[in-house]
Amino acid sequence: MTVPMHRAPTHCPVCSEGLVTLRLGCPTCGTEIAGGFTGCPYCHLAAEDLHILEVFLRSRGNMREVQAHLGVSYPTARQRFTELLQRIGLAEPEPPPIDTQVLADLAAGRISVDQAAELLEVTP
Repeated sequence: MTVPMHRAPTHCPVCSEGLVTLRLGCPTCGTEIAGGFTGCPYCHLAAEDLHILEVFLRSRGNMREVQAHLGVSYPTARQRFTELLQRIGLAEPEPPPIDTQVLADLAAGRISVDQAAELLEVTP
């Protein structure tokens, strides 16, 4: 007898907390193992996210191939992949905004490089 396979839920339908795996079973012989098991870090992803991840892996990280496969523009492909990385906690932190006025003053010669570095809190 084959057991139909469904995607496991990731959150409790009652309180919305994350679920943990407590039991594993073999569909062939019926063996069951009980305990606390770590979950898959990608199993909570939506089907679209899993598709993007699979396309990225199959294309060996070539974003041009990802773009072509998804049928979207290159910036859209990059944005979708960046959003995926954010959802799985692998996104690079956003750089702090640069004070464009300080850079404009530096370019115009109104302040020195040392003054600009101090204002931007960077080491020249």
